[in-house]
Amino acid sequence: MSITGRKLFVKALLEENVDTVFAYPGGMVTDIIDELYKTPEIKVVLPRHEQALVHEAEGYARATGKTAVCLVTSGPGATNTITGIADAFYDSIPLVIFTGQVSQNLIGNDAFQEVDIVGMTRSVVKYGVTVSDRELLGRQMKMAFQIAPAGKPGPVLIDIPKDIQLASGSGEYPSYVDIRGYKINTSVHIGQLKKAYKLLKNAKSPIILAGGGVNIARAGDSLRKFAEQTNVPVATTVMGKGAIAYDHPLYIGNCGMHGKYSVNKAISECDVLFSIGTRFNDRITGDLNEFAPKASIVHIDIDTASISRNVVVDVPVVCDANAALDKLLEWAEPKDTEDWITKIEAWDKEHPLSMRCDLGLCPQSIMEGINKVFPKGIVVTDVGQHQMWASQYITLNEGKKMITSGGLGTMGFGFPAAIGAKIGAPNQDVVCITGDGGMQMNMQEMATSIIEKANVTVCILNNQYLGMVKQFQQLFYGKRYKITCLRRNVDCPDDCKGPSGACPPYLPDFVKWAESYGALGLRVTEPGQIEDALREAKANQTSTVIEFLISSDELVLPMVKGGNAMSEMILK
Repeated sequence: MSITGRKLFVKALLEENVDTVFAYPGGMVTDIIDELYKTPEIKVVLPRHEQALVHEAEGYARATGKTAVCLVTSGPGATNTITGIADAFYDSIPLVIFTGQVSQNLIGNDAFQEVDIVGMTRSVVKYGVTVSDRELLGRQMKMAFQIAPAGKPGPVLIDIPKDIQLASGSGEYPSYVDIRGYKINTSVHIGQLKKAYKLLKNAKSPIILAGGGVNIARAGDSLRKFAEQTNVPVATTVMGKGAIAYDHPLYIGNCGMHGKYSVNKAISECDVLFSIGTRFNDRITGDLNEFAPKASIVHIDIDTASISRNVVVDVPVVCDANAALDKLLEWAEPKDTEDWITKIEAWDKEHPLSMRCDLGLCPQSIMEGINKVFPKGIVVTDVGQHQMWASQYITLNEGKKMITSGGLGTMGFGFPAAIGAKIGAPNQDVVCITGDGGMQMNMQEMATSIIEKANVTVCILNNQYLGMVKQFQQLFYGKRYKITCLRRNVDCPDDCKGPSGACPPYLPDFVKWAESYGALGLRVTEPGQIEDALREAKANQTSTVIEFLISSDELVLPMVKGGNAMSEMILK
């Protein structure tokens, strides 16, 4: 039977069991949008900006484990998605982004709202194509849904010209497409894995390092069993946090630029680093010549290109984290690591992870309040100092997960991603931890939260600065804060070194702003108000914004200056 491209589009979504589409209308997708109106099985979410739209889809995908779907128009609609697409690419989030395009006879003629979005996004998608033939539409949509979640997940972009949407053709949507040259490794190389396990078995002071790949593969349970059967301590990257419960006796904490002293020290002293699902980016390694200098390194990862790209490893194993751990569990035997664990505990007592919280409202107390009031649910962070405090002090377990922007580090990610997570997991509490800078990048999405009844608790840590950059300026750049102060106006002196009584008022008033959307706005200035505000937010039937007024002098510590060895930690 012959049907139009727009009808086949909707049929394909139904075949793929898509229940939610994050969409923003425009001239080149109006026909598809009109067809979606006739399809009550698919919920259409209207965000207020296309960048936020993609972040909402990311939050939905991370919360549900499904491939999320985006639909935007051509030109600026498409270009506004690029930051979100890049964020999904670096954090391995499965998305299918559909963009409208001008009719094929206009392509290349500088038509209104014509851009080469496939060319623009080529380096940050797993696959991108402009559909050039109506008979290829079904196949290329199927390819998108096969490729996005396969292997190392990521975004796929399908650009659909207007004439393809309107043209009639085959109504068939394939159940599977054999993609020439695209084969995912689903097997485990037993020989390499045996070499890896032999290193671990013979080690005296080993560490298992779990990265984001463990969480993506949902391999946390297997990781826990493997650690327990071998009695090997587990460290995590920021993206790997939550792969094992925070209170598990073998979990020692996060490593990296703002990791625990004891964990960075353990990685510097270990003899085998058994890594699973991490890219070994510079925030984890610091000076590559000084990273885990005494260790033989095992690297298990689904992505061949990630292995030995940054850190040259001794035993590479290309496979899915779950597949590797399932096989390792067949061989796992207990090791005597008590002396090694005691040594790590001693380092932790020497320099424990803590902040001074006797001088007013401090970030650690806020995070501990969130832990107490929200023991389960989803915590979503934006990017900045608050993100690192969350990674240090938010406790995660089987009933609680954290979503954050790791690889790209995108300010403005947190609030829309929290909304998307709530849409995907409506029965879970969702808490967004953000800064006053990041919040203002996509604050218009409060409208989406309210109209979709996607109620989230937004915790704004307001230090009146772009805090992470200010921290670098404070420590290394002579306290020149002109560009990072969010209270600054044109009348302020160029050489301002910090806040004083002469500072102009802060803009906006976050409480009034929240109320203007119909949300609840609260402001916390004293430690004793933290839990009460969080409990009021949890009981509220709409979204709640809690503005926590913290000192602009708070720092994220420990800290390793970029390019330095992870053993060179600034502790106070």
